[in-house]
Order: sequence, then C-alpha cells, then structure tokens
Amino acid sequence: MSAVPSHLQYTKEHEWVETTSATNVVRVGITDFAQSALGDIVYIQLPKIGDSVFADKVCGEVESTKSVSEIYAPVSGKIVAINSDLDKSPEVINSDPYGAGWIAEIEVAGEISGLLSAGQYLAITA
Repeated sequence: MSAVPSHLQYTKEHEWVETTSATNVVRVGITDFAQSALGDIVYIQLPKIGDSVFADKVCGEVESTKSVSEIYAPVSGKIVAINSDLDKSPEVINSDPYGAGWIAEIEVAGEISGLLSAGQYLAITA
C-alpha cells in the first residue's frame, strides 16, 4: 500500500498539496502511488518560475523507464519556486515523493477547492 500522509491534500490525478509558512503559497508534488506506478523516474520537465498555472491543466511532465506522464497543477496561481535539484536527480521522487521530491511551489490565486483529503484519496487508489 502507498504512503498517504494525512496532513496533505490530493488530486484525482495523483498530485499532493501542502500548505507552507508563506501566505497563499503551497508546495506540490506527485504521490507515492504515482511514482510507484511510473517506476524508475529518469527525467522531469519542471514548470518555470513566473509561469501561470491553472488547476487541472498540465504544468509539467515526468518520464520514467515505463512511460511519460503529465503533471497537472492542483491549484491555479503562479510558480514561485521549483525544485531544481530534480534536474540532476529526478529519481529522488521515487525515494522521497513527499519530501526532497517536491516539484514546485505555487502562489495561489483565489480559493483552493476540489482537493481530496487523505481518506478520500486512499479510497480512489484502493
């Protein structure tokens, strides 16, 4: 069974969202379930700082030894930080998807809605 930290929120497309200490900024990544399904991650196309992203729209891509998958923005807003360490070591997403494998931070525009609790996310991955 995949790890699903209870303090995070999730999307049906297998992204996670974590609030940060900065006002209106969230950190996002892909879930343990997603990285496990992908297999060994070999490349990630990160969004660019300053890019506008829109909830449920593609904002990046993850390539593994099995396939290429799109990353969907879980919220609308502006990219204010990216995890540039993933350029050299994308496999960190496999070993630490909720920590060192985070993908980007988004300054949220408007209300956050439509995200799932850990329990709700577990129900769709079971």
